[in-house]
Amino acid sequence: MNNLFIPQTEIDRQYEIARSLVSETAGKKACVITFGCQQNENDSERIAGALELCGYEMTENPDEASMIIINTCAIREHAEIRALSEAGQFKGRKERDRSIKIGLCGCMAQQSHRREQIYKSYPCVDFVFGTDMHHRVPEIIKNALTAKKRFSFITESKHDEFGIISEGMPVRRENSYKAWVPVMYGCNNFCTYCVVPYARGRERSRRREDVVAEVKALVEQGYKDITLLGQNVNSYNGGCDFAELLDECASFDGEYRMRFMTSHPKDASDKLIDVIASNKNVAKHFHLPVQSGSSRVLKLMNRKYTREQYLEKALKIKEKNPEISLTTDIICGFPTETDEDFAETMSLVKAVGFDMIYTFIYSPRPGTVAANMEGQIPKAVSNERFKALSDMENDIAQELNDKFIGKTLRVLSDGLNKNGVPCGRSTQNKIVTYDKFIPAGEFVDVVIETAGAYALGGKIK
Repeated sequence: MNNLFIPQTEIDRQYEIARSLVSETAGKKACVITFGCQQNENDSERIAGALELCGYEMTENPDEASMIIINTCAIREHAEIRALSEAGQFKGRKERDRSIKIGLCGCMAQQSHRREQIYKSYPCVDFVFGTDMHHRVPEIIKNALTAKKRFSFITESKHDEFGIISEGMPVRRENSYKAWVPVMYGCNNFCTYCVVPYARGRERSRRREDVVAEVKALVEQGYKDITLLGQNVNSYNGGCDFAELLDECASFDGEYRMRFMTSHPKDASDKLIDVIASNKNVAKHFHLPVQSGSSRVLKLMNRKYTREQYLEKALKIKEKNPEISLTTDIICGFPTETDEDFAETMSLVKAVGFDMIYTFIYSPRPGTVAANMEGQIPKAVSNERFKALSDMENDIAQELNDKFIGKTLRVLSDGLNKNGVPCGRSTQNKIVTYDKFIPAGEFVDVVIETAGAYALGGKIK
């Protein structure tokens, strides 16, 4: 698929529409509610930027807003249920005040069976729009304010044909020192459990110069933690490979950290591993989803690597980067997973020594190959495996964190945590608490004195 860049004339048209709405939206507030991954968070920042362009004041409180947009996730059923529940909560308010406009977007909106459910069961939702319509938010808002009927902005193209890249629309950053920067969209891998290729289309990369310019501007504005985003960043091909892009983005003057999410093991290159080791501005953290430790299950998942190939890559990452933290994703209870398959997953986790595992119970996604596989695992069995894996990982994480006691870590402050304790994150993405308040966005050296499985504690040096 060729990259489809939205022409500047269309971006200019959206700006013109936004300007025409400012007098109508004066004094009104808008709210974007987000579910799902970091890509969705960045999408919401772009939606919020367009809403501000249209004249809205942004608020985190939907009760104050006359324009509410729910950005949804379809990766797991739980996320879909939460988003639908959120939409349903506005039914009474909508009945009391018909001027309130409610929209739903994101991966759920891209799925026809969910759209049908929304149209039928959620009459309070006025409009839906898809994952490649963010640049048209001004046009969508204009329609919402004038249309007499519910409407949708959804591409009619097949999943292997749709997808665009737009540059030049505003972004409203939610954080003053941490930023998300997408480098590519969509996915070509078609893992049998995943809806992403169907919901976000095929892979397409932003131009190298656009990504680098965005990162450079963020560094100059004082951002300290910048994450490059993609469903598989290692497939990036916008004028260079991903290792070169990461290295260039981490080459500017100043103290800041470059991170990236997410890598597919089959494409994680030795060149990328070397860049992480050699560039001081690249965070020493590598998230490398394995999903299963069984080669048989990996084949059913269409992951395109074996247990042995993953182990070789993971151990190479740790060998080249002794201070690195390695994290992963694992699915428990994939169809036909046997006790022996799960034992292989447990043994792989022991062999690698992950700093953290994001563990999920398999959730059938309509339209995916795995949803129709025979041998669906009972939820009780999946729950048992989930607990066994989590218990083992707690011990591994504790052992790894104990090694930090006595060391000094450079920590980027997040201000105070929810308990009012000063905290931040290290280059390894470890949560660190300490004894004195440091304003969010500032670096500080902390001598580690205590260690838990998923947090470290110490005193400022």
